Amino acid sequence: MSGIFGVVSKGPCAETLFYGTDYHSHLGTEYGGIAVLGEDFTRQIHNLSQSQFKSKFHDDYKTISGNKGIGVISDYDEQPIYLKSKFGPFCIVTSGFVENADKLTAEMLEKGVSFSEFSQRTVNTSELIAKLINQGDDLVDGIQKMFEAIEGSCSLLLLNRDGIYAARDRSGYTPLTVGKHQACPERSRGNAWAVTTETTAFANTGFEVTKHIAPGEIVLINETGIVPRAPGAANINQICAFLWIYTGFPASSYEGINVEIVRERCGRYLAKRDEDIDVDLVCGVPDSGCAHGLGYAMESGKPFRRPLVKYTPGYGRSYIPSSQETRDLVAKMKLIPIKEIIQGNSIVVCEDSIVRGTQLRNFTIKKLWDCGARAVHIRPACPPLMFPCKFGFSTRSTHELAARKAIRSLEGHDLEDVSQYIDHNSKKYKKMVDWIAKDLGATTLRYQTVDDMVGAIGRSKDKLCLYCWTGECPATTRPKPTVDIVDIKKPFAKKTAVTKVQP
Repeated sequence: MSGIFGVVSKGPCAETLFYGTDYHSHLGTEYGGIAVLGEDFTRQIHNLSQSQFKSKFHDDYKTISGNKGIGVISDYDEQPIYLKSKFGPFCIVTSGFVENADKLTAEMLEKGVSFSEFSQRTVNTSELIAKLINQGDDLVDGIQKMFEAIEGSCSLLLLNRDGIYAARDRSGYTPLTVGKHQACPERSRGNAWAVTTETTAFANTGFEVTKHIAPGEIVLINETGIVPRAPGAANINQICAFLWIYTGFPASSYEGINVEIVRERCGRYLAKRDEDIDVDLVCGVPDSGCAHGLGYAMESGKPFRRPLVKYTPGYGRSYIPSSQETRDLVAKMKLIPIKEIIQGNSIVVCEDSIVRGTQLRNFTIKKLWDCGARAVHIRPACPPLMFPCKFGFSTRSTHELAARKAIRSLEGHDLEDVSQYIDHNSKKYKKMVDWIAKDLGATTLRYQTVDDMVGAIGRSKDKLCLYCWTGECPATTRPKPTVDIVDIKKPFAKKTAVTKVQP
């Protein structure tokens, strides 16, 4: 997913926009972009694949003037998009994934609509969204009709003379939060308002959370505050659970639930299921695995140490790049082992997830064995990933997922119904995990269960998107919760029910 940020003030906004957008750098590796509206639009887009947002935009923002602006760290498309529309000119940034983009593009081309922006041989998603909006009777109607047309998800910020239109995707998969600043960071008079994917962007820029935008809701943010334009549906909020497990920044909160706290609780749940292994120390795979490891250490009483350290923030997340070669290079170079901590020790390694498994096997576990580890126990903070994400770019096919590779090896072919492999109490699930452990070269492997992950987050199943693990998509009508929120302080039950599903 991409990260988006916008700010409206009564004075200059460029500095706040620069820092607020930069606080989304963990969400994308391809492009960064900002657009500011003063007397006219000023727009800048830079490639971030070999550099950081700060270095590319540090000089740009100092020369830009205007009191309202939007920014994006993009995982795929060049953004923001500028469109001179029938509603007047506007700039737009988006976050999400449009699954039926090719179909919508073909339909619009037949109607005579032209496209000028392309990303990796496909139409730029943000341009597609902008031109879908342009089909409406007004901007709000256009956004609502766009929501109806797309399959997948799209949250957006649209900048024009009115201010910033902020719209959250209909299922609430991606978050959008509005904050208020009592005195503008640039020391101008009056209040400032900001809207963000990550609340991390608020802490040091002086904003306080005012509102979580509801799924499908549209608001206009201007110099006077928040103007409701279309209601949402908070009762159908199914936010991405992976935000807490991996994607989100530790200081961020979604729906009022902090990422770091959830990860610590995930680690505690993992430790509660581990009573049969000999452990000398606990670690987390930097960065996102560290909080999971800290929670495990707190619950187990075993020392948390750092046998693997990440070299500088300049190395981004290794699962985001589209190329396996690039992913492998980042994974290899960013983690440095400390032999003096590793040698002779039995180590619990907490990881946020196992997606493809290649990096964990080749560039994490191998380094521990090469440095003389006595045992390597892998503990992912979420269940086996079974389905490619329908709402983001993290994975695009079942073929690349470690769990699916195991199933193909065990069954001799792909399966349409993988419900028995989702049930962590089944024999097939155990065989799958054993296969993955052997493939990784781990001494033991024990995944988090769906129910424990849900309990760690603190929202019921019907308030989370769990598609990657269960194959169940967010829907406009929600079933009753299938699991109660588990109190981490209460006695822990070894066996918890898992709902069997069809993909």
